[in-house]
Amino acid sequence: MPNRLPTPLTDKPVADVTVVGLGPMGLALAGALLERGHSTTVWNRTAARADGLVARGARSAPTVAEAVAASPVTVVCLKDYETLYEVLGPASDALAGRVLVNLDSGTPGEARAAARWAAERGLDYLDGAIMVPPPLVGDPGSVFLYSGAREVFDAHRPVLAALGDPRHLGTDPGLAVLYNTALLDLMYAAMNGFLHATALVGSTGVPAAEFADLALGWFVPSVVGATLAEQAPALDAGHYPGDIGTMEMNLNALDHITRTSVEQGVHAGQPRFMKSVVEEAIARGHGGKNYLAVHEVFKRAAAPSAP
Repeated sequence: MPNRLPTPLTDKPVADVTVVGLGPMGLALAGALLERGHSTTVWNRTAARADGLVARGARSAPTVAEAVAASPVTVVCLKDYETLYEVLGPASDALAGRVLVNLDSGTPGEARAAARWAAERGLDYLDGAIMVPPPLVGDPGSVFLYSGAREVFDAHRPVLAALGDPRHLGTDPGLAVLYNTALLDLMYAAMNGFLHATALVGSTGVPAAEFADLALGWFVPSVVGATLAEQAPALDAGHYPGDIGTMEMNLNALDHITRTSVEQGVHAGQPRFMKSVVEEAIARGHGGKNYLAVHEVFKRAAAPSAP
């Protein structure tokens, strides 16, 4: 057993934890647990991946069944849900009565199926999503999202807090991965917007760093971010008054962005797509409403799947 280090989270004895999967993120998870004084058992299909952790006090289990049996809580960080079943399937006899914290990537439906799979094997289950890169794991401000039974989350919060700032989103096991996907959707859309905008001004030689000072220093936080935060309740209410700007006006702006992109020799696919969405909103009768009515197009594009 490694020497247990004092933990800033609690004066109570720290729990034993197992980590299955030692890619870059799994290594960071196990390292953070060790640093917080948790007796940590690890397992990876390529056992040599554990050597650095063993040197720091971790125990490397020879089989996944022994790894799971070593601790009341197992944190899994694998490629996807199919890999979870493949890896933990042979350890079914060791799973009953333990807690599985699954930090794999996938879809809400896959998360719900994994929760059912765990319940069939007598496991308490939390699905989770890591919202930071490996170097930030263990930082108290690093957000980790979890969904599943609240009592399981509360009972094992000290373990989860060793990894970062744990946020419980609800009892539906699919919520964590759904939030994660939605936030990544926002990230890619925002990054693509910034990259396309820098390409536009860059077409006349404006440095990206110079544009970023105005775009990110003022425009995004003070205009875009502030507007969206203020108007978020309107999305829930479906209230999109067009008194200070209509969808028709926004179509005109997007047409200008598209034609300017073509004129400047910049890829125009992104503004063309945005323009097509606005055209669809107008065709659905939202022409006199403000731009936020695009929300109705996005959320009604397809019927939601059942939980």
